[in-house]
Amino acid sequence: MNHLVSPSILSADFGNLQRDIEMLNNSEADWIHVDIMDGVFVPNISFGFPVAEVAKKHATKPLDVHLMIVEPDRYLKRFAEAGAYGLTVQLEACPNLHRTVQVIKELGCRAGVAINPHSPVALLDDIIADLDLVLVMSVNPGFGGQHFIENTYKKVSETKNLIEKRNSKALIEVDGGVDKTNAGKLYAAGANVLVAGSSVFAASKPSEMISALKHA
Repeated sequence: MNHLVSPSILSADFGNLQRDIEMLNNSEADWIHVDIMDGVFVPNISFGFPVAEVAKKHATKPLDVHLMIVEPDRYLKRFAEAGAYGLTVQLEACPNLHRTVQVIKELGCRAGVAINPHSPVALLDDIIADLDLVLVMSVNPGFGGQHFIENTYKKVSETKNLIEKRNSKALIEVDGGVDKTNAGKLYAAGANVLVAGSSVFAASKPSEMISALKHA
């Protein structure tokens, strides 16, 4: 399949959020990544429903919502109503993961599960066939601008092997420290979707950076 890019608005200029989203609309970006952080599951707070609703209002591309929060089940319906196309929850935050995934699907959203750098891919064995997406975190979640963890290539390959073994249709997304130096290697390892925040919004020409990542 084609390579997809999902720029993260966590790195956008919040004084000019509409402008930055319109830039993404006009770029080769495929999705718009929305990072929700609660200050509990991760040591940072980002934004919630109001910003997601503003993003949906101005976006012409699907919202790729990543919930880095405890008890995500409490908020799935609200984020679906706020405009999420896809809802990704953290494996480590979901004691009843199958049920959570089913609820996401019942809400009409694409169901994703994210795994942190320390979590083995094998933990996805019993759920992978039910997923639309696996998000492999290539940094410890919570902050933008972190350095890419090199073991990610191995985890992406392991995830691809598990998807093939279980005959799953899940896409593999990678988030954290993604830039032009590792994009091509991530695609080669099996990634389908790259999330990029700092490398896009810190670029002098963000649209050209999105294109470079997409065609790496």
